[in-house]
Amino acid sequence: MKIIFMGTPDFSVGTLEALIAAGHEIVLAVTQPDKPKGRGKAMQFPPVKEAALAHGIEVFQPCRVREPECIEHLRTFQADIIVVVAFGQILPKEILTMPPYGCVNVHASLLPKYRGAAPIQWAVINGDAVSGVTTMRMDEGLDTGDMIMREEVVLNPKETGGSLFDKLSVVGADLCVRTLSAIADGSAVFTPQDHKAATKVGMIRKQFGRIDWTLPARQLECLIRGLNPWPSAYTKWNGKTLKIWDADVLPEGSNFAPGCVVNVTKDAVQVQTGDGILVLKEIQLEGKKRMACDAFLRGNSMREGDMFS
Repeated sequence: MKIIFMGTPDFSVGTLEALIAAGHEIVLAVTQPDKPKGRGKAMQFPPVKEAALAHGIEVFQPCRVREPECIEHLRTFQADIIVVVAFGQILPKEILTMPPYGCVNVHASLLPKYRGAAPIQWAVINGDAVSGVTTMRMDEGLDTGDMIMREEVVLNPKETGGSLFDKLSVVGADLCVRTLSAIADGSAVFTPQDHKAATKVGMIRKQFGRIDWTLPARQLECLIRGLNPWPSAYTKWNGKTLKIWDADVLPEGSNFAPGCVVNVTKDAVQVQTGDGILVLKEIQLEGKKRMACDAFLRGNSMREGDMFS
């Protein structure tokens, strides 16, 4: 098939590479504009742009793909289908109906669950046992189109947003190739979603990682994993930000207030929550490197009764 590929982050690259390996012709890669990054604010290519250029594929980076001139530019490529993987812009009807086979989206959740942004992180934050990928025929709604194929992925007890991201990227790439084969040979089945069962989720923002110690320990442990590696869960200790990268849960409680250190062992810090104790295993103090708690405690004095804000 002649494909226009739309995607931006690392998650999209696996699918682009898989489509190329499967023999499809990628006539254009559409991605978000370059953005400044780092202290020097040097302009950085989106991962999809880097991958496309490595394969000699033309790249198009519109600020707003719904602008008439952008739509007409896409039309000139006469693609059979448009594949969308975490592109980052809403497509208008003029684009959705442009190619003969329409637009297919690779979505990192088991639709209709987790429509919207950050479905991977929300699966971990909410403590789901299973996540997955769904391919769907796009319509004008937000992740509301008919489902084509889906594949489940069981989460590891210590699954993080980052590790699930990597797993679903691989699964999504393979699923997309199989989906396009089914569409091409006419065997694809398009199943409407149960809109009443839909769960909408929003963007993850940095401030979302601030820990509320009145919440249950299990909920906080899921939050810590879901926000790893970005934006990370954090608290305040002695006026400095303390990021928490890994923690365990003890179901028993204490008479201490939420956020209070109830015990310090040689390799962990135990903190009272609204329900149960959160055992900090890997942390990072502001201005320092990420490290296991035993290494942190060798250079820092943390005692029973200390409070996290």
